[in-house]
Amino acid sequence: LIPFIIGIIAGYVAAAIFTVIGIKTDNTALQVIDFTVFHDLKLFSVPDFTFLEAAKGAKEIDGQYLATVAVAYVPVAFVVFAEHIADHKNLSSIIEQDLLEEPGLHRTLLGDGVGSMFGAIFGGCPNTTYGESVGCVAITGNASVVTILATAIMCMIISFFGPFVTFLASIPNCVMGGVCITLYGFIAVSGLKMIQQVDLDDNKNLFVVAVILICGIGGLTVNFGKVTLTSIACALILGIITNVILSKKGKKA
Repeated sequence: LIPFIIGIIAGYVAAAIFTVIGIKTDNTALQVIDFTVFHDLKLFSVPDFTFLEAAKGAKEIDGQYLATVAVAYVPVAFVVFAEHIADHKNLSSIIEQDLLEEPGLHRTLLGDGVGSMFGAIFGGCPNTTYGESVGCVAITGNASVVTILATAIMCMIISFFGPFVTFLASIPNCVMGGVCITLYGFIAVSGLKMIQQVDLDDNKNLFVVAVILICGIGGLTVNFGKVTLTSIACALILGIITNVILSKKGKKA
């Protein structure tokens, strides 16, 4: 983790140097950091609690509204379910412990659902098993629940500290791009470890893996009105469907 942080700081320093040179030479191409975000900087500031504003619209919730939400988001729940299993299988390969057996899929799904409900109530992000989180575990080698809980509490406390939040907001895309290459690289490699034991000489397995990779990497998306299934979701769903179909045909043969 320390080299990861050092890399971010080094990238930021390099970007700051280029930005200063760009300002002095009036070259906008080199001005990659927007230092104006540091204007009117406050030591402590209260974050925007979106749930306070959302609570004002509670009176507008009726049966039609709930039905619309159900139609739009219930199908997404199945996608998240598939993602949940995939991420936990990936995480299991990293920590060398089958999380779908212990503590069990029913418990991990319950925790995921309860966390998402609380996150929605307070206007935060849903508590899904993001691949980024799996990547962080792979990078640090630390899968301790206590560590993750302590980190979450620290993040909430730090969100009131203006300079740190502003610094994060000022990190340029070029630096974050390097961070993402490392992070998603770990995720990709961890995913590849899952298929090391798969017999790819079997055409059925080869076809399933091919469908998942092409749909995911190729960027396949499907739109249902206002609901969009991302490439990852499509890869998960089509991979499962393909595996089920080919497995049934194999049994009939």
